[in-house]
Amino acid sequence: MTEHESRPAAARDQAQDATHEDQRQPAVQEEYGAQVSQGIDTAGFPDAAIPELVIISGMSGAGRSTAAKCLEDLGWFVVDNLPPALIPTMVELGARSQGNVARIAVVVDVRGRRFFDNLRESLADLEAKHVTRRIVFLESSDDALVRRFESVRRPHPLQGDGRIVDGIAAERELLRELRGDADLVIDTSSLNVHELRAKMDAQFAGEEEPELRATVMSFGFKYGLPVDADLVADMRFLPNPHWVPELRPFTGVNEEVAAYVFNQPGAKEFLDRYAELLRLVAAGYRREGKRYVTIAIGCTGGKHRSVAMSEKLAARLAAEGVETVVVHRDMGRE
Repeated sequence: MTEHESRPAAARDQAQDATHEDQRQPAVQEEYGAQVSQGIDTAGFPDAAIPELVIISGMSGAGRSTAAKCLEDLGWFVVDNLPPALIPTMVELGARSQGNVARIAVVVDVRGRRFFDNLRESLADLEAKHVTRRIVFLESSDDALVRRFESVRRPHPLQGDGRIVDGIAAERELLRELRGDADLVIDTSSLNVHELRAKMDAQFAGEEEPELRATVMSFGFKYGLPVDADLVADMRFLPNPHWVPELRPFTGVNEEVAAYVFNQPGAKEFLDRYAELLRLVAAGYRREGKRYVTIAIGCTGGKHRSVAMSEKLAARLAAEGVETVVVHRDMGRE
C-alpha cells in the first residue's frame, strides 16, 4: 500500500478540494479576461455600477440549487459553487460590465474549514467596501434531510465513513456562524419546489410583483411548531370534529367539516378579528420592506379545525389583494 493510498478518505478529499480551487482561479481569469485580485477594488466606479450581491448557502439537500434557479429566472447572474475567495472578484467584474451585470447571486458550498475562513474574509472585504450584499440560508430539519438523501441514494458530502446524520451534524456545526449572519433563513422542511420558489420570488422579484405575499399554513401542535412561522394562531379553543364519528374521516377542506367548525361559537368572530389584525400587521410589514409572511394556524393534529380556518383566512386575504398560498403541513399525516 502506497503512502497516498493509506491516507484517510477525508484527508484525500480535502487535498483534492484544495487542488480544484487552485485550478479554478486561472480558469476564472481566462474566462473573464481579468486578473483575480485578493480583494475587491471598486475605486473609480460609480455606486450605481456596483452590482447587488446575494450569497446562497445552507444545508446540503435544503434546496440551494432550486433557490439559485429561481434567481436565474428573475434575471440574476448566478454562479454555482464559486470558491468564496473569488466572490469579491466577481463583484469587481460586475462593476466593470457597465451595468450589464447588475445583480449577482453566488451559491457557496461550505464543506471545509478553509472555505469557511475564506468566506468570512470575503464578507469582511465586501463590508469594508460598502457593497450591498444579502445572505440567504436554506435550512431544513434532520429528518427531512435524511429522507431526501435516502430518496436519491446519495451520501451526505460530509458523512465520510459514518452515517448521513453524522454528515448533517458536522455541516450544521460548520455553518452555525453563517446561519447567524444570514439576512434571510428559509426552512424547507415542509416546502415543495413550487413553495420554495414562491418564497424566493416574494423576496427578490421586481416591484411589479405584489407588495406582500402570504403563506397560510395549517399544522398540528403534536407535530411541532413550524420553525419559519411569523405568526401563530391556535384553533384548539374550538370543539374538535375528531370526536364526531361521521366527520372524523374527513379533513377541514370538506364542506361539512368546515360548516361544523364555523358554526361553533367564536369561530366566525375569530376569522373577522384575525383578518383585521393581519391588515394592521401587513401594513407594517410593507413599511419595513418585508414582502413575505408565513401565518401558521394550528390545532391538535392539523387535520380539521386548522385546515378549515386556513382555507377561509387565505380566501379572505386573497380577496383583499394579498397573493396567498395555502399549505396543509400535517394533513394526511395521522
